[in-house]
Amino acid sequence: MLSQEKINRINELSKRAKTTGLTKKEEKEQQILRQEYIKVFRNSFKNQLHSVTVVDENGNDVTPDALKASKENKNNKGMH
Repeated sequence: MLSQEKINRINELSKRAKTTGLTKKEEKEQQILRQEYIKVFRNSFKNQLHSVTVVDENGNDVTPDALKASKENKNNKGMH
């Protein structure tokens, strides 16, 4: 999870970019913070998906094979 301090800084830079503009150094900082935010978001989203099981109306597990493989791959990595 991204710290509240970093989220606040992202918001501050975004607001300033829309109003007064950013220096080159601030633009670089904004880019780095956004990349970090996206990485954290994607990891969180993947973890949520790994907890999903799709079940049809008959109670059969119809979870897509790609998701099953991703879950299995994650589980195998955690064992090493």
